[in-house]
Amino acid sequence: MGQRVMNGKHILITGGTSGIGLASAAVLSGMGASVIIVGRDAGRVAQAQATIKARSGAATPAYLCDFASLAAVRQLADQVLHDVPKLDVLINNAGAVFARRTLTSDGLEATFAVNHLAPFLLTQLLLPRLKESAPSRIVTVASGRHAHGTMDFDDLGFTRGYQILRAYARSKLANVLFSSEQARRLVGTRVTSNSVHPGRVATNIWAGAPEWTKPLIRLWLSRTFITVEEGAAPVIALASRPDLDQVTGQYFNRHEAAAPSGVAQDWDVAARLWRESERLVLNSEVWR
Repeated sequence: MGQRVMNGKHILITGGTSGIGLASAAVLSGMGASVIIVGRDAGRVAQAQATIKARSGAATPAYLCDFASLAAVRQLADQVLHDVPKLDVLINNAGAVFARRTLTSDGLEATFAVNHLAPFLLTQLLLPRLKESAPSRIVTVASGRHAHGTMDFDDLGFTRGYQILRAYARSKLANVLFSSEQARRLVGTRVTSNSVHPGRVATNIWAGAPEWTKPLIRLWLSRTFITVEEGAAPVIALASRPDLDQVTGQYFNRHEAAAPSGVAQDWDVAARLWRESERLVLNSEVWR
């Protein structure tokens, strides 16, 4: 379990029932943090809680939330604000991919909604608690795949030319842009915001990919394949390392700050994405 250097810290991890989220939760709990996980399936949440208990010896509270519903995200935020008086770290880790273009109950393209709009909304709703708890941190799990992403503001939802990896890359580009724009908006608050590419990890996010793409995805992952534990390590570091307490607005390629793609460094694109994200959430009649 290592030294309990996170005693007194409260951490919320979305997508905490498997993969990087589960591995991060177990290690951070073992470091003494009070970790809360979020998942969308009650059975998997209970299994994750048992796994974390076995690995760290710590009990882990949990919330159920389907990130495909912005109303559910708002309900999650309400529950957290009611139950959790202190929030030191928010780890935006939940993600999904969809074999075919899918719309959520809000009428939004599902990959963009789950991977970007849901954490965008959750972060804004939890900001009051993060500011009250400062110094605090927002860690958004992105991907090196963001470098293949485009940001077509005339067709963010891929009404034309939907393809699973294109949709995924756009959502991960949105993660990087959101994280850096959030950092700019939080200057002076002692709340930091960074994004991280954890490495190519074979997690179950790709279970929803069409069968014909799975050999290609396995090949893509196998080029620099790492374990889930190795993928969780940079996420854990961004949540816990004392020397990163004032580092903000950075994109990390695993453990090192790195330059993201050119589009991801465009402040005008980041600001427009923020405005479009607010508009999409407003149109879902959830933001109020």
